Amino acid sequence: MSQRGFRGNRYLTEEEKAAKPKVTKELLFRIAGYLKPYAKQMILVLLLIAFSSMLSLYPSIITGRIIDEGLIKQDMGMLIKLILLSLFVTIGAQLINVLQSYLNSWIAQHITFDMRNQMFKHLQSMSHRFFTTNNQGDIITRMTSDISGVQSIMTNTLVSILSNSITLVTALAAMFQKNALLAVIGIIIVPLFTLPTKAVGKTRWEITNEAQQCHDEINGILNETLSVSGQLLVKLFNKEEREYHRYESINRKMVQLNIKESMAGRWFRLVLSTFATIGPMLIYLVGGILMMKYDSSLTVGDITVLVALLGKMYQPVNSLLNFSVDWIRSMSLFQRIFDYFDMEVEIKNCDHPVILDDVQGSIEFKDVCFHYNPDRQILKNINFTLSPGKSIAIVGPSGSGKSTIINLIPRIYDVISGEVLFDGVDVRKLDLSFLRDQIGLVSQETYLFNGTIKENLLYANEKATDDMIIEACKKANIHDFISKQPEGYNTMVGNRGLKLSGGEKQRLSIARVLLKDPTILIFDEATSSLDSISEDLIQSAIDPLISSKTSIIIAHRLSTVLAADEILVLKEGQIVERGQHQQLVELNGTYTELYETQFKRALEKIEMKSEETMI
Repeated sequence: MSQRGFRGNRYLTEEEKAAKPKVTKELLFRIAGYLKPYAKQMILVLLLIAFSSMLSLYPSIITGRIIDEGLIKQDMGMLIKLILLSLFVTIGAQLINVLQSYLNSWIAQHITFDMRNQMFKHLQSMSHRFFTTNNQGDIITRMTSDISGVQSIMTNTLVSILSNSITLVTALAAMFQKNALLAVIGIIIVPLFTLPTKAVGKTRWEITNEAQQCHDEINGILNETLSVSGQLLVKLFNKEEREYHRYESINRKMVQLNIKESMAGRWFRLVLSTFATIGPMLIYLVGGILMMKYDSSLTVGDITVLVALLGKMYQPVNSLLNFSVDWIRSMSLFQRIFDYFDMEVEIKNCDHPVILDDVQGSIEFKDVCFHYNPDRQILKNINFTLSPGKSIAIVGPSGSGKSTIINLIPRIYDVISGEVLFDGVDVRKLDLSFLRDQIGLVSQETYLFNGTIKENLLYANEKATDDMIIEACKKANIHDFISKQPEGYNTMVGNRGLKLSGGEKQRLSIARVLLKDPTILIFDEATSSLDSISEDLIQSAIDPLISSKTSIIIAHRLSTVLAADEILVLKEGQIVERGQHQQLVELNGTYTELYETQFKRALEKIEMKSEETMI
């Protein structure tokens, strides 16, 4: 299970707090890069925003004329005319807003589409090491909620900045045009808006980061406990209640953090709203004094317009200040996404990858050393050659490095030192797609997608015909089983192939590899943990393949090992013995020990079957 699942109510460390992203020019340019393909649409949105923002202020300006020229002068014609004009402008502004909202949403969805595609493609190119060392919940969070979270900053927030900025500037200009003194009186309260912003921003950043950590933990728990294998383990060890309490605990913490974040914003807006009510009161007070004491030319309509414009101005100020709080969250999400984008692709093509015209299928290991961690060497100076059409069996105790050897051939991992050669060329110099096309792997744990048998087989070769599929399944000894199913090749295999037995999945895996038609076949414990009938069926499918193709076999079953041209014995990451079965048994070494503990019973079983056949 993931380590995150056991952290409990852990709070942010000082180191994590120090990881608050710095908003640099490079970061902003990188974010802007996602807008570049949609520059024309964005320009249109900006024009619509500017026009809509100015139109939205016009009804407030007309309000003064409605009061002075319509109501006070009791001019019904002018009153109706001004009301209709105000209504027409308001409807026009709203229609423009609808168009702007559509374009805005269109841009947002396409940017998110691009970013998700880029992330998925990048994750597909990451090495196997990345997926074995990173928490699966973290990976899914980057692909889903993180990218969805930045959508607002890419469109809504940017649009809000522009819209509110234009509204603010236009409202200020209109206010000063009406009465400079009252305009200054009205906006004098604005600096008070900034006082709570810094404290609230810091609080929300801390809560947001902790909430994101909780979200990662929740995703990790769900991926672990709701997967097929995880759920089976939970049931077998009767841990449903324990896992529920673990989930409930982190879920409760998530709720508490969400409430804290929400209330931090609410109190902030309450303070801002209180400040916002002071401005209009000051305008009424000072405007009333000017009208009553100094016989000013100021009218009731003018004061009303100023108050209305002030209201239009405070909302943008409020939004812009709230933006400074939300900006921190958005930058944090961008930083999390870019952290993944900036992870170097470990296994990739060299500058000028080679594609071989004449493929023979020889494999050579020259002084190969490998480790996952420097403090523990897995392979030490591995040397062997596998000629085209020949086969090698690799045996040894668990943890001796057998599977690691076969992972180095298709570059699931790269060697630390030495070379793995394919037809005399270092695999690191070969085109990666070309190299992997030449290799077919049948592993101990067969993975099938939740689809039909045919769909899983076509995964190896989308152009395969029905005849090719049937031929491959016959060679893999699985065609008869499929034919007996009510749906035949359209039979659903279930999640991870759980509707099939281990032997059936393994034979499907062999058929799938045969459809790929690789140059080199690798069998990694292909008959391990199977019943004798399944093992015989699989063995009878493997034997002719080994004799016809370059093959590497890792096995605990003697029947598989005996079919190989040469046997390599691995111990503690080194080849300690090599040769034929009888030669190795006579050495009385590691192979002899394996023979006595693992192989002997299998050999006796083979001999008994042979005697029964003769009788």
